[in-house]
Amino acid sequence: MNNLKLLPWLLTFAEVAQRKSFTQAAKQLGLSKSAVSQQIKRLEQHLGQQLLSRHTRGMSLTGTGEKLLGRCELLQAQVDLALEEVNSSKEAPSGTFALTIPHSCERDIVIPALNQLCSEFPKIEPKILVTDEAKDLIKDKLDVAIYGGKLKDSNYRALPLGSMREVFCAAPGYISQKGLPERPEDMAAHRWISPPWQGSNITFYPNHDLGRGISMTFDAFAHTNTLPSALEMALQNMGIALLPEVALQSHIREGRLIRVLPAYQGAQWDFHLVHRFQGEKPVHITRFYQLVRHFFDKAHLAVN
Repeated sequence: MNNLKLLPWLLTFAEVAQRKSFTQAAKQLGLSKSAVSQQIKRLEQHLGQQLLSRHTRGMSLTGTGEKLLGRCELLQAQVDLALEEVNSSKEAPSGTFALTIPHSCERDIVIPALNQLCSEFPKIEPKILVTDEAKDLIKDKLDVAIYGGKLKDSNYRALPLGSMREVFCAAPGYISQKGLPERPEDMAAHRWISPPWQGSNITFYPNHDLGRGISMTFDAFAHTNTLPSALEMALQNMGIALLPEVALQSHIREGRLIRVLPAYQGAQWDFHLVHRFQGEKPVHITRFYQLVRHFFDKAHLAVN
């Protein structure tokens, strides 16, 4: 079966599904609203399944629509990249692709991005350093770093990825023993697990007013130098931790961890992809940034 005719319909569907609006999708695609609606209708007729549910509050994806969006939402970026490769007339990238990433971005963001990158550029050889410590690209012979926090002035180029917040968490076993704190002041009576980037001074920010934090000082019960070990300590009922929400989502969803003081959060960090290339970036770096940003957005949506 020749499915090439479906490509523009799939791209239109992805735009409508992402924006949840025929009007906004039509504006972005430079088409009329009726033309967009017709393309979606033809795609649904071809597949024999409904992709979008229209209702008074707007629209939502059906189960089939969700699955299809996961497959086709990267199509536009792939088309753009293919044209970029043709226009640049460069050889396919090959050799070592060295990068450093924090633990919070490893499983749900960078590894899926690398998996897709390697399928598109099979000659590259990823070499990953996972650490929560900042590394120098030149000194440590790295191509790319994913960095969370305030950027230092440098000659490197930084591309924005998004933001990630920290939330307070503990295991049900710990809460059953020590009780659930109801106010930030109650935390003084609890065991505190300290990951490497946190000091003794902790700020509690109301979720919807990050400018009015309550700062308190705690003596940590346990210190560790990595996010995974801090997470494991929390899972093993050792205390309360303040950790990136993305790293906690599956544990909270499946009941292994409980959100503590849900009306508050910790710091909110801006994340960037930092690279050392001046001028035009190699095509695989451009593609890697597209993929990381895509999976960063998906991870962020999964926790909201």
